[in-house]
Amino acid sequence: MQGEVGPIGLMAALPEELAAVLEIMPDEAQVQLGGRTFWVGHLHGRAVVAVLSGIGKVAAATTTTLLAGHFGVSQIVFVGVAGGLGEGVRVGDVVLADALLQHDMDASPLFPRFELPGTGLSRLPADPARVTLARETLAAALAPEVLSMAQPHPLRAEDLTALGLTWPRLHTGLIVSGDQFVCTDQASATLRTALPDALAVEMEGAAVAQVCRDLTVPCLVIRTVSDRADDAAHIDFPRFLQTVASPYAGAMLAHLVPAL
Repeated sequence: MQGEVGPIGLMAALPEELAAVLEIMPDEAQVQLGGRTFWVGHLHGRAVVAVLSGIGKVAAATTTTLLAGHFGVSQIVFVGVAGGLGEGVRVGDVVLADALLQHDMDASPLFPRFELPGTGLSRLPADPARVTLARETLAAALAPEVLSMAQPHPLRAEDLTALGLTWPRLHTGLIVSGDQFVCTDQASATLRTALPDALAVEMEGAAVAQVCRDLTVPCLVIRTVSDRADDAAHIDFPRFLQTVASPYAGAMLAHLVPAL
């Protein structure tokens, strides 16, 4: 998909994930805008602009708008962690969104629950060709032999074992977003009942997708599952972030950006 005008916008949910990206950008320069720091440079020969999304839908929407309006990005790739909802979506797995939905959008009875007023849509689909390309590229990037050799931070099998994890599996499907941190059995069960095909829940992706739809900027949202969004979450999150999520983010973007 090369040849599109404008740099690629790279959004990360957490500083550790952004750091993994910046470490493989050889020439980044900082730009301060809208209370945010943007890093402008190149990744594997492609012009990119990297930035923290901010937490929550409004913060992520503002960041997306700045990427598109000020920096003129041609596409956006979002990486971050999420809670797993779907059956078989384990901690340490990766979910690639083929559609995104705001689970806390409810303007009923004026509009059906989840529908974005004025759009007729509740689910914002990602471009199928882009999803197919990303799925193939990410599957290669997440192979154990690739992750164990990834630079600058290879993923060590002993780190996975220490956290009770195995090598990641890649899932493709619905990711849902809302301005709540979902971390109880009841909350996750409620979401699974209302949206049985949802694979993961987080706080930004659907807002990014809505802005991208409005501005006709394609986007991809990729989430590493850090917990099961329930009472049983027990992973050492700082360690998971440093030894698993951060290497995933670096490896996935190192493979995906040259392919876009």
